[in-house]
Amino acid sequence: MANEVTLPAAIAGIGTDLIHIHRIRQAYERFGERFVARILGPQEREKFLRRQARDPERGLRFLATRFAAKEAFSKAIGLGMRSPMAWSRMQTLNAPSGQPLVVLASPLKDWYESRFGPAHISITDESDLAMAFAMVERKPV
Repeated sequence: MANEVTLPAAIAGIGTDLIHIHRIRQAYERFGERFVARILGPQEREKFLRRQARDPERGLRFLATRFAAKEAFSKAIGLGMRSPMAWSRMQTLNAPSGQPLVVLASPLKDWYESRFGPAHISITDESDLAMAFAMVERKPV
């Protein structure tokens, strides 16, 4: 219909997180690869290792932004860090354009898709801070 109006998707949840990068550095220095394996999903871990090899500071910033993204996302979906949410089940990867994308693994993926529509994430870092903002849409009816 020519006069039909499309309304914007309803927001189901939002979440944000702000973290001092030096806190991530301390955890990484204390726990090393165990910390990375606990926090990052498989594709994130690959990207972290490549960045860290080129520039250790850039690797830490990557780790901090991904940590913040997981915190923000967990708040947006209302779970916090309770099952089925787990650090490594939510990844922030990038589209070819550079846009950050939420990629989920089961069982979180199945739980999420039964309740919500698309998820959106934005990440940034500056000086000693990393920040993420997440927004999830309501499931289309």
